[in-house]
Amino acid sequence: MRDPYEILGLTPAAGSAEIKSAYRRLAKRLHPDAQINPAEGHAAGAEAQTRFQEVTAAYNLLKDASARARFDAERHRRTRPQARPAPAAKGAPFEEATASGSARKTTEHIFEATFNAGPEKHSETPFSELFQGLRGAGKRVFRARGQDQTYRLPVSFLEAACGGKKRIALGGGKVLDVRIPAGVDEGRQIRLRGQGGEGYGGAEPGDALIEVSIEPHPHFRREGLDIHLALPVTLPEAVLGTKVDVPTISGPVNLTIPKGANTGTRLRLKGRGITPEGGAAPGDQYVTLELVLPDVQDDELRDFAASWAAGLSHDPRRNF
Repeated sequence: MRDPYEILGLTPAAGSAEIKSAYRRLAKRLHPDAQINPAEGHAAGAEAQTRFQEVTAAYNLLKDASARARFDAERHRRTRPQARPAPAAKGAPFEEATASGSARKTTEHIFEATFNAGPEKHSETPFSELFQGLRGAGKRVFRARGQDQTYRLPVSFLEAACGGKKRIALGGGKVLDVRIPAGVDEGRQIRLRGQGGEGYGGAEPGDALIEVSIEPHPHFRREGLDIHLALPVTLPEAVLGTKVDVPTISGPVNLTIPKGANTGTRLRLKGRGITPEGGAAPGDQYVTLELVLPDVQDDELRDFAASWAAGLSHDPRRNF
């Protein structure tokens, strides 16, 4: 196996920035997710994967300052010239191993151990401790959790206020029922575990993040857990008082309009607001009255207003 500097196309004098840059350039080209020319076939993909593992192992060594220093020291010791050993005694067998050959064999042993997929083997080389934990490092880099995927889910005002279930279509044609919690806020994300992108190399899939978008209601308005409603009333209802049905988020209720009510009079329906999950106290509904006169011109009403002395003397703008 080649020297890690040679694998990354660098010299031993390369700095940390050069090492990182070389790794990123090679990893981008060799990563299994990169598109492979169909004409090259499976063999080309397998070769790229092996090269990627080799590049990753080399980078893992050189990016660690202490590990790189130990590697460089041993590399220098193995490659520097050594005195020729004394000749063996006459008639005795003699074997000669050059320093460069010894260093090359040691380097090969190191990187073969890095990619060994079988049982861990013990080595007496000075590098065996250095590469503990790096075995199979190239393979582990391909195991990645799937990406989270975000979806937008429009819900009605009443669905958000009261809670319920809403059907949503996810990627790949998958359709799921999403539980909407009562009182959910605009922009709230609901996480569906394991419903996102597929994991790589057997890793777990990502999640689906469902972002809630609440549609406005023509009459209701929300403030915290309270619901607000503007209720039109007629002149006789306001003057004489009466009982009317008032809509709430949980259905209509009977409300008493007091005598002499006016536009801006606010009445409270206790406990008729949003009931949140978790046992918290529900909010209230506030009903604000709005006096509305008939659209048609009524001669009797006009004559009464013209002759009503108290009404003519009343100044509703006196505090302006």
